[in-house]
Amino acid sequence: MFTLQLGIARFALPTVRIVSRFVSAQPRQTWLKNSCISSTLPLKLSPNTKCFSISSFHYQNTSEPFKQKPSLAKKKSERKRRTIIEDEHQISSNPQWEVIAYSTAEEYDLKKLMQGLQQQALYHPSSMSEDIHDVLHVSARYQVDREPREIYFFREGSVVFWNVSELERKNVLLFLKNYEDDSYDKDIVAEGNEKMVYAYTEVFNKTRLTNGRILLNDEGSTDLEKYTFSNALALSVKLATWEASLDKYVDSIEFVVEDLKEVGRIQLSRSDVLKKQGELFSLRHLINLSSDLLDTPDFYWDRENLETLYHKTCNHLNISKRTKVMNEKLNHCVELVELLSRQLTDAHHTRLEWMIIALITVEVGFEVVHLFHS
Repeated sequence: MFTLQLGIARFALPTVRIVSRFVSAQPRQTWLKNSCISSTLPLKLSPNTKCFSISSFHYQNTSEPFKQKPSLAKKKSERKRRTIIEDEHQISSNPQWEVIAYSTAEEYDLKKLMQGLQQQALYHPSSMSEDIHDVLHVSARYQVDREPREIYFFREGSVVFWNVSELERKNVLLFLKNYEDDSYDKDIVAEGNEKMVYAYTEVFNKTRLTNGRILLNDEGSTDLEKYTFSNALALSVKLATWEASLDKYVDSIEFVVEDLKEVGRIQLSRSDVLKKQGELFSLRHLINLSSDLLDTPDFYWDRENLETLYHKTCNHLNISKRTKVMNEKLNHCVELVELLSRQLTDAHHTRLEWMIIALITVEVGFEVVHLFHS
C-alpha cells in the first residue's frame, strides 16, 4: 500500500507542476491582451479627434506603501531651444511679432468653447478650410495695431497665440479652464511652451521659415500658412507634456533599480507591476499610434508648399529627434518592467511548487501513520 502511494506521488508531482505553471500564467497572459485599455489608467479617448492624450500629471504613485530610498542626484538639462539668427534678406527695422504655443489639458470641448467666446464677444470665429477638423480659429474683434491678434485652439489640448500680449494670453488661458478635460499643472504648461517670431517680407514673395523666423508673404491671405506653423507648434508642446510624463514615470520606478542593485529584492506586488506596464504601454501607444509624430497629417498630402513648411517647422523644433529619444527611453523602461514581471512570476511559481510538495508530504505522512496503526 505504501509503495503504491509513493509511486502515485512520483507520477503526480510533475503533472501538478505543469498545471500550476499553466494556471499561474493565465492572469498575466489575459492582462497582456488587455493592457492598453486597462480601466485603472488615466486614459481618455475622444471619438471626434484623431489624437488623444494621457494625463501626464495625475499618475498615482503606486509605490506609496513602500518607503523609497533616496536616489542619486540627477542632472536634468532643459531642452535646448534654437536661437533665432537674423535673416540676411530681412531688414532689421521691419516690425516682428511673437507666436506662442501652450498645451494646457488633455482635450478641449471646442463646441462649448465657441459658445463661450461668442458670449464673451471679444473674439469672432474665422472660416477654415473644409478638410481642417478639430481646430477652432478666432480673431480679436478690437484691434490694437495694424497686425491682427489670432488664436488657434486644437482639440487635443493645445492653443497657439499670434500677436497676443502676455496679459491677454493669461486671461485666455484662465478662460480656457472652463472647457478643459483634465487640466495640466500650470508650471508644466509654462515650462513646455514654444515661442517663435514672425514678420512680413517682400523678398521672394513666398512664406518661409528661415533661421528660426517665420517670414510671411506680404501679399494675399496667409491663413493656411499660419495654420501650418500652428499645427507644428501644437504638436511640439503636446510632445513636451509627454516628455514630462515619461520623466515622471522614470522617477516613479527609480527606487526599484536601487533595490535590485543593493537589496536584490522587489518591493512591488504583481498588481503594481501590471499598473506600471499599463501606464508604459498607454504612453507608447499615444506617441507612436495616436499622434502625428511619426507621420504627416492628411491635410498636407495635396499641398506640397504647406507640407514643406510643416516639415521645416517640425525639424526646427527637433520633433523627430525628440520622438526617437522618447522611444529609446520607453524601450529601456519596457525591459525593466518586463524583468520585474518575470521575477514576480517565477517567485509565484516557486511558492506554488513548495505548497504542492508540502501537501504531498503531509499526505504521505498520514499514510505512513495509517500503515503503522493498521
